[in-house]
Amino acid sequence: MSLTRYADRTARWAAIALGFSIPISVALDNVLLALALAGWFAGGDYKHKLLIIKRNYISIAALALFVLLLVGTLYGDREAGDAANYLGKYADLLFIPVFLFLFRDAATRRHALYALTASLSMVLLLSYLTKAGVVPKNPFTIGDAAYPVVFKLHLTHNILMAYAAFLFAWLALTATSSKIKLGWSTLAVLAAINVTMMVQGATGYLVFFGLALLLGFDRNRWRGLGAAAVIITALAGALTLIPGPFRERVNIIAKETQGWRTDRPAQTSAGLRLEFYRNTLAIIADHPVIGVGTGGLPKAYADKTQGTGAMETRNPHNEFLNITVQIGLIGLAVLLVLFYLQWRFAARLASPLECHLARGLVLTMAIGCMLNSLLLDHTEGLFYAWLTGVLYGGLPAVSGKSYPQSKGY
Repeated sequence: MSLTRYADRTARWAAIALGFSIPISVALDNVLLALALAGWFAGGDYKHKLLIIKRNYISIAALALFVLLLVGTLYGDREAGDAANYLGKYADLLFIPVFLFLFRDAATRRHALYALTASLSMVLLLSYLTKAGVVPKNPFTIGDAAYPVVFKLHLTHNILMAYAAFLFAWLALTATSSKIKLGWSTLAVLAAINVTMMVQGATGYLVFFGLALLLGFDRNRWRGLGAAAVIITALAGALTLIPGPFRERVNIIAKETQGWRTDRPAQTSAGLRLEFYRNTLAIIADHPVIGVGTGGLPKAYADKTQGTGAMETRNPHNEFLNITVQIGLIGLAVLLVLFYLQWRFAARLASPLECHLARGLVLTMAIGCMLNSLLLDHTEGLFYAWLTGVLYGGLPAVSGKSYPQSKGY
């Protein structure tokens, strides 16, 4: 086996393994990313790699967003080190062209989805075992019976489990065997219960409901959407009446939101988010076109709120605001174009399953980014970049020609 072929094989298996590691370990993620990137560089075939960038609008949009963030480090006023720190957190965007190349053949994409489903299934099982008290305190997991998360905190756990429920549901709907269909359906129901009845996480609730609506629409268009809306409304209503994490979280958010006032510093979680949004929008209004520069939010926010008693922040907990405040409306437009292109080109993907999962990914990010800076977070940002590569790796080039396939494992 030639060195370049060995490097390409190593890169692809490292990329596949990321599907298993992303829901579990940041440290393992970094090792696998380094292997994938090193193999991608050492694998040669640079002409075809350049074609991935030139002929794939999603790749171009992702790189354009990163380039704007890079340019944003050249202007603005910020604390030392903040420019490099923030830019580094968006480096996952650079991996999208890499993943698109590594997942260009169907077999690699299929193995990647197997890895992801195995990891999400394991996390789901461990969450239930933790809830039952079967999993004792240990150095590897972070939850307990009262807080049955496993490897990630509740926000990330619930986002992953919401997408897992969607993924398992589509695997059930596309299964050819009744036994396999039953297995995936069971996992989908367990994931739905995990999100809505076991772990607190408002973002996860909204992502789950949004994906359920999308599932209904994709299955039976507007009639399916209407049926899904009725079911979700009934479910949400029931959950607000049943003692549990959902009712507790909804009541807390409602109480904290009602108690928020613009004339005094916020003291609650929901109040702080509203305060972050309000002050970040004010900064954007002062710098609408190009923003305050990459990494400039902490200082700009501190200057804007000086003397008010408001809590300072490095994160407005909204990716759309976070991008806009740093690189302006131009940056926001590129981010929206990136999501739009992914939604639009989902219909051209290699299989109906990839199409449905791709649109689910876009919706997950769109909802999640309204309440959190998901691209700034390691797990969510890498999950987005990796799954974009997996699902869109089979997308035909804009010229209509197919990309060269790999020569096997």
